[in-house]
Amino acid sequence: MDSIDPSRVTAQLVGFITSSFKHDGYSDGLIGVSGGVDSAVSLSLTVCAIGAAHIHPVLLPYGRLNTEETKDAQMIIESLHIPLNNIHLVNIQPMVDAIVAYDTHMDDGRRGNIMARTRMMIMFDLSKKMNMLVVGTENRTEYLLGYYTRFGDEASDIEPLKHLYKAHVYMLAHYLKIPEKICIKPPTAGLWSGQTDEREFGFRYKDVDEVLFLHFEKHVPKEEIVRRGYDMSMIERIWWWISKGAFKDRMPLVL
Repeated sequence: MDSIDPSRVTAQLVGFITSSFKHDGYSDGLIGVSGGVDSAVSLSLTVCAIGAAHIHPVLLPYGRLNTEETKDAQMIIESLHIPLNNIHLVNIQPMVDAIVAYDTHMDDGRRGNIMARTRMMIMFDLSKKMNMLVVGTENRTEYLLGYYTRFGDEASDIEPLKHLYKAHVYMLAHYLKIPEKICIKPPTAGLWSGQTDEREFGFRYKDVDEVLFLHFEKHVPKEEIVRRGYDMSMIERIWWWISKGAFKDRMPLVL
């Protein structure tokens, strides 16, 4: 897939974030920091745009499940010199458990959606309380695969990374000097023990980025992608994800 010029893209995104805040009359922003590369890059760009003192990172662990991710989130926050008093730490476990209790047979997928939506409810409640914009962390790969929870992690006021594939996010991460530990660890939504994005997908980000880029940016048909030597089972799996999540883009239905 095509590379990007990290310097140019960073300048564009910093300008976009700055102008978005000014246009809507906000000086401060909230961002959920998970300890992953997407939130780290989005956080770093927002710091460049409006200043560390105006950023309020929100850490939303589910009890002890996200202990390591919370430590990584704190590491990136400290590396960007964001005031400690700006950090909001909320344990979502009591709230999530209270909802999950109504159905003792709930599976991991449903429970994960409740966790994602609980996190976003807290984010937007804090934004209302403190009069701030919510900065999102979604990338184009996740968007095209439908790998997000409606009214959950896809909800935000501004999305700096939504046009960038995961590979591009990593390029920006290295340019922005995001700590290496965050750049090399397996991406995870942190919704249950042992969960990783690639294990859930059934393919690697590197491979899916190439396929999605060919299809959506270069307009190469699925059949031609297979003829170019990509594994058929992987292609079918990717198209299953695309089809599975397509409804999210079409909702709600209107006349």
